Amino acid sequence: MEQLRNRVVDVAKVQTVYMDSLLSSRATPQAESRNLCPRTFQGDTLVTSDIGWWCSGFYPGVLWQVYEATEDTLFRNLAVKHTLPLAGLLERETDHDIGFQLMSSFGKMALDCHSERSEGISPETILARGAETLAGRFIPEAGILRSWNGSRWNIPVIIDNMMNLDLLMVYGDRTVAEKHALTTAANHFREDGTTWHLVDYADDGSILGKQTVQGYADDSAWARGQAWALYGYAQMAQREREAGNEALGQQFYEVAAKLEGWMLPRLPEDGVPYWDFSQKDLRDASAGAILACGFLRMWNLRGCPADDPALAMAGRILRTLASPEYLAEPRTNGGFLLKHSVGNLPGRSEVDVPLTYADYYFLEALHLLPSEH
Repeated sequence: MEQLRNRVVDVAKVQTVYMDSLLSSRATPQAESRNLCPRTFQGDTLVTSDIGWWCSGFYPGVLWQVYEATEDTLFRNLAVKHTLPLAGLLERETDHDIGFQLMSSFGKMALDCHSERSEGISPETILARGAETLAGRFIPEAGILRSWNGSRWNIPVIIDNMMNLDLLMVYGDRTVAEKHALTTAANHFREDGTTWHLVDYADDGSILGKQTVQGYADDSAWARGQAWALYGYAQMAQREREAGNEALGQQFYEVAAKLEGWMLPRLPEDGVPYWDFSQKDLRDASAGAILACGFLRMWNLRGCPADDPALAMAGRILRTLASPEYLAEPRTNGGFLLKHSVGNLPGRSEVDVPLTYADYYFLEALHLLPSEH
């Protein structure tokens, strides 16, 4: 595994610099850096977004992880370059994605122990302000954080929102994060432990409907949604244990454990899931990478036993993603690491393409996996 990790990092060193060169080639006085965030690579074209796209923090996060793995200041400088424009997100109050965007970028920057911060900005200040913005989306009557404004739903909450809670747990109002997680645990999950994608709430907190918008059907298990849920509740359990809140930590762990138990026997032999557990067509590398992180976090919560099935599955997933079928050749794939992810198949958006969050969680999982496994 150490050899595998080193091989992936060597590819990442080339790909991240290559992607930066592609982005720089588009830079003009009219195209500000905050409008040049990599989104995907499709039809031999690097597709970009502005900082408002929910994935805008993941490329900076990849750069921070490559810097952590190499200690090469080239990657720190690139990480700072692509992180700083995201401070503009504090001006937006339209959705819940600020947790994704800031924790993967400024959150990594805050962990950097570099002795000087010549960039003249405090990542902790940005993160605290971002946490205030996220907490402002809390609906007390419903006990949840609204996911989006101005949609066809009344108060939509998607399972992805569990991933935004860590911003509050570390830099903001923990009670808001805990109430949201408890409400989601009560309303988002089916009897078998799987989760719907979206729950729509009335103003008084009653439920108007449940859907799986990006999955095959409302009653199917959309793979990335299950991955968000597993990771999100494992992360909440870890934060509660760190704070000494054992009972609440156990409650969150049990939500994740039931879902984990449902998924483990249903994954393909190589570990990388189909985009929806009910289907057998397209694999989703992004869901695989997030699941690997979730399994490893669950394994850690159990005290890291050597014979843990989750540890074995995480290793299987990562070996598959590091194979030529999924891992890109250097200076190809628009600078992305992984091929074959699925964004929103029902919406015919980002189907069988690279995605920034697949790369981000792939590197995170490789960091979490023990070298000797």
